[in-house]
Amino acid sequence: MEEKKFRVESDLLGELNVPEEAYYGVQTQRAINNYHISRKRMCDYPDYVIAVAYVKLAAVETNHALGQIDDKIADAIAQACREIIGGKLHENFVTDMVQGGAGTSVNMNANEVIANRALEILGHKKGEYQYCYPNDHVNCGQSTNDVYPTTIRLALIRMNRNLIVSLSALIAAFRKKGEEFKHVIKMGRTQLQDAVPMTSGQEFNAFANTLEEEIANLNRNAALLHEINMGGTAIGTGLNAAPGFPKVCAERLTELTGMEFVAGADLVEATPDTGAYVSYSSALKRLAVKLSKICNDLRLLASGPRCGLNEINLPPMAPGSSIMPGKVNPVIPEVTNQTCFKVIGNDTTVMIAAEAGQLQLNVMEPIITDVDRKSPYGFAPAGSVAGVAMKGWGIVDGERKLDMDHPQQIEPEQVGIDTGDYVILDAVPPVNMANSPEIEGGIGTMAMIMNCIPHVINAKPGLRTMIDIPVPHAIMGDFRDLIDEDKKLVK
Repeated sequence: MEEKKFRVESDLLGELNVPEEAYYGVQTQRAINNYHISRKRMCDYPDYVIAVAYVKLAAVETNHALGQIDDKIADAIAQACREIIGGKLHENFVTDMVQGGAGTSVNMNANEVIANRALEILGHKKGEYQYCYPNDHVNCGQSTNDVYPTTIRLALIRMNRNLIVSLSALIAAFRKKGEEFKHVIKMGRTQLQDAVPMTSGQEFNAFANTLEEEIANLNRNAALLHEINMGGTAIGTGLNAAPGFPKVCAERLTELTGMEFVAGADLVEATPDTGAYVSYSSALKRLAVKLSKICNDLRLLASGPRCGLNEINLPPMAPGSSIMPGKVNPVIPEVTNQTCFKVIGNDTTVMIAAEAGQLQLNVMEPIITDVDRKSPYGFAPAGSVAGVAMKGWGIVDGERKLDMDHPQQIEPEQVGIDTGDYVILDAVPPVNMANSPEIEGGIGTMAMIMNCIPHVINAKPGLRTMIDIPVPHAIMGDFRDLIDEDKKLVK
């Protein structure tokens, strides 16, 4: 077996081995090591990979036009982006779609792949970033906080177009059946009881008409996705972006994709705003509800054949029983039902995640489980939210010094995730500590409260908050020794 070769790359946390042939780099490798959550990678969503390549292409063309990047590097980056748009290098987009850092790993995955391909185009080796750097060149004038949402919006617009094509085909099929069955008389039913006569053609045309409404509703909500915050960078103020970047980048993205994009009027508002996702997800849920109802009708109409309605025959797709020969189940309506249930559940997830943002950024990322997770305290069925990935940062004098990544979820070991408490400090010397298994959060909370008792008793009369109380630390001795003499009830 051929020995796997690696190259060494470094970031602010230190050095890391990266597969020699990989176009991604050190920050992507850290994401591979850290995030095993959804088991769905970027490359599983080609529209998403293509979307981020379009965004990076628009950005480099904007920076080149504004004099931020020279011709040679800009051309190489642009060529790399166009290759990805054409379907190449997708296997290198390997970051889990649920990850910490509000999408930083996704953005850096794209930056590194594009940079390393650009290096090859320029005649250099992968990892020789002095000639084309993922941050300084590919990510020039950008931040995860404007690239990530813009990519999501473009990907959703592309996927919405594909959905409309499929939905239109389904509507056409129902209309064809409506014409075929227009003279077939049947009984209409309410509350599953006989009502008045109708035709089967009317029933199928009703299916078509109710779905026709959803095309307009989907497109109406997808239109909200065309406002982007490129050029807002970290929090919408445009820090490190060239003057004029937002307007020019929106124009470039419009030219490249053929879709009309506009820069947000207030980028500080646009950066944390997730209202468009909530609206579009709601439209998907509405479609899912209607589709699921139609599937219920088809299953009822095909029930039997001897003791059910038996008004239609669904195409046999698979044997329906291991014990009852000849039984054929309506498997296509059933699997569509299940898919609709997942869409409906995802809408709740999107709503909660959108609400969970704070201040200038939304960093809450839902953790969706692919399996049923059971614990003594709760149950998370497959397709539902099993937890949330919480993020936080410590800022000192305007500089980011600490990063917190705290995923909380039900029974992570049931999906092969090893949990623990990890502390990594980029300091001199660096600190890298781990407690595994993790310490239960309740114990830590109780410890903080208990260790505050002496401070509370010793406090002067009046209203006090946590800010007024010293930071709690472990008390190794007798609490009574820390109580002021004048505060003791028993001397």
